[in-house]
Amino acid sequence: MTETGNSPPDAVKLAASWTRLRARLRSEVGEAEYRNWLRQMVLVGIDGDVAQVALPSRFLRDWVRDHYGDKLRSLAQVDWPHVKRFEFRVGAEEATAEPAMADAAEEGLAEILAAPSRAPARIAADNRDSEWMAPLDPRLTFDSFVVGKPNEFANACARRVAERPASAGFNPLFLYGGVGLGKTHLMHSVAWAIRSAYPERPVAYMSAEKFMYRFIGALRGGSTMEFKAQLRSVDVLMIDDLQFLIGKDNTQEEFFHTFNALVDAGKQIVVSADKSPNDLSGIEDRLRTRLGGGIVADLHATTYELRLSILQAKADLAGVDVPLKVMELIAHKVASNVRDLEGALNRLVAHAKLFGRPLTLETVPEVLNDLLRTHERRITIDDIQRRVAEHYSIRMTDMFSARRARAVARPRQVAMFLAKQLTSRSLPEIGRRFGNRDHTTVMHAVSRITELMVEDRTLAEDVTLLRKLLET
Repeated sequence: MTETGNSPPDAVKLAASWTRLRARLRSEVGEAEYRNWLRQMVLVGIDGDVAQVALPSRFLRDWVRDHYGDKLRSLAQVDWPHVKRFEFRVGAEEATAEPAMADAAEEGLAEILAAPSRAPARIAADNRDSEWMAPLDPRLTFDSFVVGKPNEFANACARRVAERPASAGFNPLFLYGGVGLGKTHLMHSVAWAIRSAYPERPVAYMSAEKFMYRFIGALRGGSTMEFKAQLRSVDVLMIDDLQFLIGKDNTQEEFFHTFNALVDAGKQIVVSADKSPNDLSGIEDRLRTRLGGGIVADLHATTYELRLSILQAKADLAGVDVPLKVMELIAHKVASNVRDLEGALNRLVAHAKLFGRPLTLETVPEVLNDLLRTHERRITIDDIQRRVAEHYSIRMTDMFSARRARAVARPRQVAMFLAKQLTSRSLPEIGRRFGNRDHTTVMHAVSRITELMVEDRTLAEDVTLLRKLLET
């Protein structure tokens, strides 16, 4: 290196000031950005008021010049106030300094600049986590995961992995299911549990998209070996939404080799996707085989009972009082996924708080009109009979039978009442659809239910709920 200008320092001082400059830059832009784009800068020398920096490729030279040139010049004023500009060149032969040696000097200095009050060992751990660890949601733990038939197997497998990472038969753990069914919740739960039980074990959790972008950054920056070494040093690798890698052959190949290296070293792999390994078209056969070599757990679509349990748990957690009939209506109508279910509850609670109104069945279609997709449709007597039988847990055939037990007769009367209210069928037609009963039987049912709805609040709520379910 050469230096000209006022009071030229010797080579040792120049190298030390360059290390300090790199450390300040590293602290400002962050570890990931620094390693992707700036790590391979080498100071060639300072000629007058121009600092000359070499980079190994034209792409890197142009990128650093365009995106970091002004920042470098600004930071350089601390040690080199006479430097007015930076000149960037392509020159692999000039980049003779080993980047790893420069990193070793910078890491300690960058840590001190970034957080002088923290112990170096703790800083190293934090840097490792921040680089490879996507933010974990503190709400997404095993304690807050509502278990039901559709997800009990996946939950059990996830808990087993969290308790004993890399145990035989559970590596890799592959979780799959549709959007909003709890895959990410279980991934976060596993990460939290492992970090709590095994704080000394480095965990890497990221989306497949982030994995790809990090890999591309390493390719562009010429730091693929460092990328491989860092990622393969973790004890647990968790990749969310693997389907993002479909059609991205180079990233798939890198993930495959990382996968093999970690599993062979006894490290745990946890992956999630929207389909099972066998159904992920566009994924290489060798990777698909490896993904299915451990335990594959499906998160099925939610049932009504599970949705109701989730709503009750969320309401309890939020400390809000939501009428059971309201939750039953939401659980019936918002059946797409858990995210929509939680969103519906949050909107109802927010509406009640903002306007100071109680939550009622009438509130639901008013607030959730877009979600429920309220629309006019032709309601049939079959629809009514099926919905009422399901609500009262009786058989569909009881609607036509001669049984007079109250547990059967009352739901039948409710169904007749709703048929009169919601369809254009005549009383004789309705009677025929209920086991060839006379039209006077239907008239009596309508009259009796109308009276009882005034006296019996529970029955009134049942009828209102059934009507909302049929109309939306």
